This record gives sequence, structure tokens and C-alpha cells, in this order.
Amino acid sequence: MNTTTPTPTTAGARSHHSRSHLRPPLRKAVLVAHLLSAGAWVGIDVIVAVLVLVGWFGQGSTAGLAYRALGTFAVVPMLVVALVCLATGLLLGLATRWGLVRYWWVLVKLVLTVVLCVLIVVALQPRMPEVVAHGEAVSRSTGTGSTGSRAEVIWLFFPPAVSLTVLGLATGLAVYKPWGRLPRRNR
Repeated sequence: MNTTTPTPTTAGARSHHSRSHLRPPLRKAVLVAHLLSAGAWVGIDVIVAVLVLVGWFGQGSTAGLAYRALGTFAVVPMLVVALVCLATGLLLGLATRWGLVRYWWVLVKLVLTVVLCVLIVVALQPRMPEVVAHGEAVSRSTGTGSTGSRAEVIWLFFPPAVSLTVLGLATGLAVYKPWGRLPRRNR
């Protein structure tokens, strides 16, 4: 009798523990990294929002400094924590019973995270040099700047608003786990 031959099991007979490929201490460590990176991402978005508001409502050199700081320092940390959040989320999805495409809430969180990561690279990062240049121009100008110069950076209100909304939605999905399982044909 060959004892190395695995016995066939059906998908329905598998316990939810057979799906987990991470031992509990490692799974918990990955979960902690995922939660910390998501929290850091939210924190960076709050800092971006504050810098945008200081740039918009601040006076001369203060406003210019806010724009220069935003254009110089915001994108790299945001992208790093976003990618850590994505990677740890992928690992948790692949190595736990939730899967990546087993439950609607996991799939939606994955799509939202990928979309935000792409937006950082495609929409936010390329415009940062103009934000720095705007900050330098505001610092050199006398007063608070003209309405026209403010119009150049009005778009800066959208990244933190969109990101904080989407990250809040993703957090809600993780807590409430709505919508149940995906149909088998979609998986």
C-alpha cells in the first residue's frame, strides 16, 4: 500500500483551514503589516489634505512651502504604503480562506486598491513637478497669489478626497463583508 498517494477530496469536504497556507503567527504578522500600511496610507492622505488646505488658504511663503512639500515628499511614501497594502492584501487573499475571487467584498477591495495604486502613478506623480513650481511661484509672489494661480492647483483637492473615500469604503468592506460569495462560474 502506497502511503504517499493523497486521498482525493472534494472542494466541499475541505475545511476552511485547508485553504490557509500561512501558519497563524505568519498570517497575523502579514495582517498587522496590511493594517499598518492601510493606516499609514490614510495618514499620508490626511497630510496631503492638510498641505492642500494650507496651500490654498495660507499666506505667501507658508502656502508656497506647503505646495513644495506636497510636490516633493508626498508621492513616494504614499506609493510605498499603497504597494505594501496591495502586496499584503494579495498574500492574505491567496493564503487564507477568503481567497482573491471567492467573495465579492475581497474582489472589490482588490480592484479599489489596484485603481488607487495606478492613479498614484498615472495621475498624481506626473503632476508633482508643477505643484513644486507653483509653490515656488507662490513663495516669490507678494500676498496670497491670484485666483488664476489657485486655479492651477484646484485639482489637488481631488486626490485626498477620492483616496480617503475609497480607503474608508475598503475598510467598511473588510469589517462588514457584504454580498456573499461570487458565483462559481465567475471564479
